[in-house]
Amino acid sequence: MVVNDPEVVAELAALYPRYEEALVTNDVPVLTEMFWASPLSIRLGAGENLYGEAEIEAFRLSRPAVGLARRQVRLEIRTFGKDYGSITLEFERDTLNGIVRGRQSQVWVRLDEGWRIVQAHVSILPRS
Repeated sequence: MVVNDPEVVAELAALYPRYEEALVTNDVPVLTEMFWASPLSIRLGAGENLYGEAEIEAFRLSRPAVGLARRQVRLEIRTFGKDYGSITLEFERDTLNGIVRGRQSQVWVRLDEGWRIVQAHVSILPRS
């Protein structure tokens, strides 16, 4: 198995900006499209645990669409073979109470319909 095949890394690197733009603009159709449409998909958020496509989409439709902008601090992509990869991100967000730092990890799998996020995790770091 090839780790970090440049072509596969480039594929995920090209997809990620679309996800990030959809996230900060709350483009629910694009976010839904980029996740695996399965009851087996998982998204563990900063304040919610979501199992399956229905829970993930319901969360996205109900969350406030303000204050979502963030700065990418460090983005890392790892791939394993042609069909499996992970993307991790450290980010910062400005709030009324100062800068909030967080992190996000995603597991991406190439399915018949293309690359999809099958599992994701978002967490906020404690203020120092």
